[in-house]
Amino acid sequence: MISSTIERIVEAISRYIVGMEDVITLMLTAMLTEGHILIEGPPGVGKTHLAKVFASAIGGSFSRIQMTPDLLPADIIGTVYYDIASRTWNLKKGPIFANVVLVDELNRATPKAQAALLEAMQEMQVSIEGKPYELPRPFLVIATQIPYGGEGTYPLTDVQRDRFAYSVEVSYPSREQELAIISSIDFIEKPKVTQAVSTSELMKLIESVKKVRVAEKVKNYILDIIARIRSFDEVSSAPGPRGSIWLFKGSRALAFLEGRDYVIPDDVKRIAYHVLPHRIKVKLEYQADNITPRAIVDKALREVEVPKY
Repeated sequence: MISSTIERIVEAISRYIVGMEDVITLMLTAMLTEGHILIEGPPGVGKTHLAKVFASAIGGSFSRIQMTPDLLPADIIGTVYYDIASRTWNLKKGPIFANVVLVDELNRATPKAQAALLEAMQEMQVSIEGKPYELPRPFLVIATQIPYGGEGTYPLTDVQRDRFAYSVEVSYPSREQELAIISSIDFIEKPKVTQAVSTSELMKLIESVKKVRVAEKVKNYILDIIARIRSFDEVSSAPGPRGSIWLFKGSRALAFLEGRDYVIPDDVKRIAYHVLPHRIKVKLEYQADNITPRAIVDKALREVEVPKY
């Protein structure tokens, strides 16, 4: 049975979001596993709106960081300043101090600014003037990218992309969905989202997900998929241990969202398309044959034997 709390969150979000059910599920998965999401796709498809509505539904704070080439690490994490009136040093927290942080056009920032953000994602804390500050929990970064090779971009390295637990490609809505959007735009544009859960309740859900059982044969299925991808001649860079870890964590969250206290192979298959593609680099000679990271994941899932459950 699906948690009533999860049902309330989905209901609160779905009132103001048309379509994007898969993205909503992935955002819930990311929040329940405290992972981060990399979104790739065209501008103007509602990514910012979805992030705001999601933050409101979970009762969390929301911030948006527009990445630009002149952005400094202090603009993201914050800084210490001297207040002449009080004659004291005070902390000015940056926009990274929020439960849901939307980072627009991540690859427009310089590597130095990218590194400051990614350190916060990895450590769940930032260091300002040598002093560590913990970030609020739950903590979720939703980052978007503009197309590779665009003017003024600094592409993420393989190591930086690996910091994202999940990735998803967002496309334009269907004709029916776009009709529904324009027909209810006055309602959608100014959402009055009902808070469905408190952050403390959400932290309890996060702990509950950790109790979902994963059988040894399912764990080995995860490792078999990763091993098969590493063996392919088409692959120049394959998923590391983080790929295995997030397949494990993500499949537990999907099982929880389906109302189960155990993981089945289908959970692994479903989350694989969000965990693995951004961790795979295809050799140039195979790219010419239109072989994509997603096609590599397809091939691995076809070839690896599914355990009986």
